Amino acid sequence: MGDRDSEFSEYVDARALVLRRTAYLLCGDWHRAEDLVQTTFAKLYVAWPRLVRGGTVDSYARKVLVRVSVDESRRAYRRRERTVGTIPEQHHDPACPEDRVDVRSALDKLPPGQRAVVVLRYWEDQSVGDTARLLGKSEGTIKSQAAKGLATLRALLGTHVLEEQR
Repeated sequence: MGDRDSEFSEYVDARALVLRRTAYLLCGDWHRAEDLVQTTFAKLYVAWPRLVRGGTVDSYARKVLVRVSVDESRRAYRRRERTVGTIPEQHHDPACPEDRVDVRSALDKLPPGQRAVVVLRYWEDQSVGDTARLLGKSEGTIKSQAAKGLATLRALLGTHVLEEQR
């Protein structure tokens, strides 16, 4: 059991930061991202011997993280109103760079499924096939969700902002 724990501990140390960043992009809150990663690691620990033998630890971790994030976003208490520190301005000039919505806020406006596809495809740099396997969807669904997600992001951010991010 000690060998299993040390291997798992090494994996957690090596991958926690990367998974936390991905979780943040999926949910938009650092504290919630930490909770998602903790839940992911708990599920990984249970399946650890099988994963190590199969060599699919990173793939499984991303899959669990995305599913935990989507499941968490469906809970009723997450859909309540959220308070903000300041009242948003009524007028936004899209030509003014200071008022432009940042990528994180734009990701928040995507449905959880589209957000997961966009994050996996463009942040995690996964192929269409890998993303389809991770999410349990067809490749066509992944392509259409990515296209819709990118179209929404372009509309929110402007085309030139997305091209600067590449």
